[in-house]
Amino acid sequence: MAESTDSGQSTINNPEGQSGTGNAGGLKGLLNDYVTLTKPPIISLLLITAIGGMFLAAEGVPSLTTLLLVCVGGALGAGGANAINHFLDQDIDAIMSRTIKRPVASNRISPMHALIFGIALNVGAFFVLTYWVNLIAAVLTLAATLFYVLVYTGWLKRNTPQNIVIGGAAGAIPPMVGWAAVTGSVDLPALYLFTIVFFWTPPHFWALALMIQDDYAEARVPMLPVVVGEERTVQNIFMYSLALIALTILFAASDAVGLIYLGSAAVLGAFFIHLAWKLKQDYSIRRAKHLYLYSLLYLALLFAVMLPDSVFHF
Repeated sequence: MAESTDSGQSTINNPEGQSGTGNAGGLKGLLNDYVTLTKPPIISLLLITAIGGMFLAAEGVPSLTTLLLVCVGGALGAGGANAINHFLDQDIDAIMSRTIKRPVASNRISPMHALIFGIALNVGAFFVLTYWVNLIAAVLTLAATLFYVLVYTGWLKRNTPQNIVIGGAAGAIPPMVGWAAVTGSVDLPALYLFTIVFFWTPPHFWALALMIQDDYAEARVPMLPVVVGEERTVQNIFMYSLALIALTILFAASDAVGLIYLGSAAVLGAFFIHLAWKLKQDYSIRRAKHLYLYSLLYLALLFAVMLPDSVFHF
């Protein structure tokens, strides 16, 4: 379950979770840097999607023990993937102004220590999920890590403006993990949840890329705004937003969700499209930031509403 935060700063001021402070010194500073490697806010969002998948699969409240174990295993897997990301992106992070203070980029943690830490967390995640949940959940979590660090970070990110479109698959796996943890299988509703997060990722990340495109250009990372410009990027954001909302509404035609979900998806989606349309009609960094921040809230609320929907299903 895979992507950042500086402890003490919100994702509003620190959108990808880079470390925004120097080393405080001593054991406390070192621990803070290791926590920063795992990117806790991103872990939180991924866990919300996994929990939503668990509630839908259980058609109510899942086993609290399984819920806890999935959260522990998912957090370890995602944190490990993010730590390895710091290792792989150390050269880029050292160039970009928003990431230059990250623990590895600023030499507060050695690259090899970050890599070992990330691998160790993933080994722990695989053990927890295999031993106490099931093998499918463990394999899916490991697959998310491998896809994120090898396919997205190691290959796509530096080579194609479609990097986040394909690479977003890694962040779309957690709800499948949640579903598999309860059912022991991957069924059609789990694939729907995967697809929803998959289509959410491009408009979310491209809004962020619009805000920090100068950094990407400086590091020669071919994010969409750098390659095709702002106008084409906002057009793509709008088209993906329409597809995303259509998918969330279509999901309501299945037996997996009910009217609580449908009403919430319609309201949340309408505002998402409204912000994407405003960005398309009158581009500005401020509008891109509004869409980026709302996209975070949107995904969290969309999956959070699955909890009451599964309990009071009608």
